[in-house]
Amino acid sequence: MKDQITHYESKLKYEIDAYDLWESITLGNDIVVVDTRSAEAYTERHIPGSVNIPHRTMDPDSTADLNKKSLYVTYCDGIGCNASTKGALNMARLGFNVKELIGGLDWWMRDGYETEGLQATEGKALVCGCG
Repeated sequence: MKDQITHYESKLKYEIDAYDLWESITLGNDIVVVDTRSAEAYTERHIPGSVNIPHRTMDPDSTADLNKKSLYVTYCDGIGCNASTKGALNMARLGFNVKELIGGLDWWMRDGYETEGLQATEGKALVCGCG
């Protein structure tokens, strides 16, 4: 039992779902959402207010202006893409407090939250049952 508890506590320490992210943003928590995909993908569609730092470019110089006291949430397209994992690992190695958005942009949109960019989508004001 103790191993199970440790496992699930660890998952929640390093992962966040779309509802909890949306709620944190709405409450004004000190959270920075990081799109770890390419600049082209970010231009097409991204989570409102997110910043684009492609995981391949994360280094001390590209993150120098970021506050290490904030919580950073990395995301990518979703299932089948591990750019958010690579970005989270890079940021952790650089000394940032970071979580990964499970389901990425795909699940953000499936849960009905708005996006920005050339292919922006309106939010549907859905509240998932997992909150």
